[in-house]
Amino acid sequence: MQKVLANLQIDQLVTLVVAWLPSLFAAILIFILFWALYRVTAGAVRAVLLKSGLQPSLSEMLVNIYRMVVFVFGGVMAAAQLGIDVAAALAGLGVVGLTIGFAAKDSLTNTIAGFLIFWDKPFQVGDWIELSDQYGKVSEITMRTTRIRTRRNTYVVVPNHKIIEDVLVNHSKHGENRVDVHVGIAYKESIDDARAAILAAVSSLPDVLPTPGPDVVVSGLGGSSVDLSVRVWIGNAERETPVYYSVVEASKKALDKAGIEIPFPHLQLFWDGLSDDVVEKAVTRFPLLTNGNAAN
Repeated sequence: MQKVLANLQIDQLVTLVVAWLPSLFAAILIFILFWALYRVTAGAVRAVLLKSGLQPSLSEMLVNIYRMVVFVFGGVMAAAQLGIDVAAALAGLGVVGLTIGFAAKDSLTNTIAGFLIFWDKPFQVGDWIELSDQYGKVSEITMRTTRIRTRRNTYVVVPNHKIIEDVLVNHSKHGENRVDVHVGIAYKESIDDARAAILAAVSSLPDVLPTPGPDVVVSGLGGSSVDLSVRVWIGNAERETPVYYSVVEASKKALDKAGIEIPFPHLQLFWDGLSDDVVEKAVTRFPLLTNGNAAN
């Protein structure tokens, strides 16, 4: 009797397997077709992405996403051939994906921002950028963060979403940069003499371009000085800070050599209409008032 039951179970199992074989072969065939589709088209997709100007790292990531989409779609089609309830499985995957999305919200935000950076290209590796209070050279761009090496040789990691949200200044985007240095001279000095002295000094500095050449303009009339802006052009943003310091030093030395005064900030007081006893008390209490050109 047991042998009969065993034979019946084996017969039923064989019947089920035979009935299921066409569906299994169809599922395997569908998955193979999708695998072949990826193998045939992956190279073309990669070439198109690279030709569009995307960086290789982003292109490779998009190719991997394309592979995942093709294989997932092929798996869904194959599962449908096996009689699996695909709709229920997709609904379950959707719930899981939604849960993961909420848990990794910040990471997803930075990843999306990374895609925008790679696509829009506001900067690239090697550019000198200024972001909030950070200024340095871009050393690496990933999908989540951008790494900046500062002048102090510190390594700053900036989340990509901050780069998208904040104002960013790229000092390397257009090649030539202008460096502005502000210098003050006394009101009694000649602007033309100061301009000639400064231009002679800064024109010969290393990294200062002859074309466009340096110039000196009056940028304002301050409380105790005539404000001048010394403007020079450089061809490499990496030299911006060293050139700034060189121009400051060269301008100071040139004005000293020409005998042109760089005034200290000062305050001039007028006491017209005050009685003599008030003036005397003020001078007695504050002797420094008699050192200036105070009027009485």
